[in-house]
Amino acid sequence: MRAPREYHSLKEVRQALAGRLDRAHVPALFDRLDWFDALHRYCFSDGSVHVVAADDDGAEAWLFLLSPAPRRVGSLANWYSFSWAPVFLGAPDSAVQQRLLEAITGTLLTHYAQIDLYPLEDSAPLAAALRRMGWFTVQRPMGGRHLLPVEGRSFADYWTARPGRLRSLIRRKGRNSPYFLSISHALTDDLWCDYVDVHARSWKDAEPANGLDFLHDLAERESAAGTLRLGFARLDGRAVATQFWTIENGTALIHKLSHDSAHDGGSPGTLLSHAMFAQAIDGDRVALIDYGTGDNGYKTDWMERRIPLHRIDAFNPRFASAWLPAARTAISALVG
Repeated sequence: MRAPREYHSLKEVRQALAGRLDRAHVPALFDRLDWFDALHRYCFSDGSVHVVAADDDGAEAWLFLLSPAPRRVGSLANWYSFSWAPVFLGAPDSAVQQRLLEAITGTLLTHYAQIDLYPLEDSAPLAAALRRMGWFTVQRPMGGRHLLPVEGRSFADYWTARPGRLRSLIRRKGRNSPYFLSISHALTDDLWCDYVDVHARSWKDAEPANGLDFLHDLAERESAAGTLRLGFARLDGRAVATQFWTIENGTALIHKLSHDSAHDGGSPGTLLSHAMFAQAIDGDRVALIDYGTGDNGYKTDWMERRIPLHRIDAFNPRFASAWLPAARTAISALVG
């Protein structure tokens, strides 16, 4: 194995990868270079990227990190990221993956006092590599993702298994509903204006700086690929609820929901969810629907499985500045 390579520019990373982390080669949205590039460009433009790659006999591991402060680095991820993990190419087995991760985490020892990694589905391999290379690590569960394995069911079969209160709500609100529901696969300027209009009137907190630009970039990219599903509920032509999904490789990802809070009584967002789930299950024949991060109570009515997410805090004992944060983090993890 040669020495790991380090990059501080995603342009350099793109040149080095030569398309190997593009859609044609990587099935998962959150592992693609375009995803990391857009996150950095729109959400972390004032932060420095640090990408580390290692290879071993044709197998590769890539770690996409962001440095928010001197001597500190963390996952290039935020609330839009359903998960974050090392990206492997060449189908390495678990033993090779571990060697690659150890090479990368050993390289990071020379630069950083602290590493924060989240959201991880499986934190064990990365934590083991960090510990083996001399990092003091604290692992802890932090939030979760809600999933629906469809398991070949029709929407009717799925719907029969929903809680009675949800089915009753849809039945009552859907009877003589004034809302017109639509699902678009292609983005237009008018549709995006409608999306922004609904978001501005929703119960959601204000989107962070450039957050809407990030979502627009994602919508354009997925529209071009045919994976976008942009749903709307309208009243008298004006959009009052919207949902941003993508569907690819048998998986539906629910990225963003918004509705005009003035219409809470009519439940247009819930009616739209009913239509979106029906389209995904019966129309797109997905095998899995992923509601993303967050333990919002309403998700349990629609989903059937929760997987925990984990965080790793790693501290470099070679830096005295890491000792106190390490102690505080370890104590915090113990007391919950």
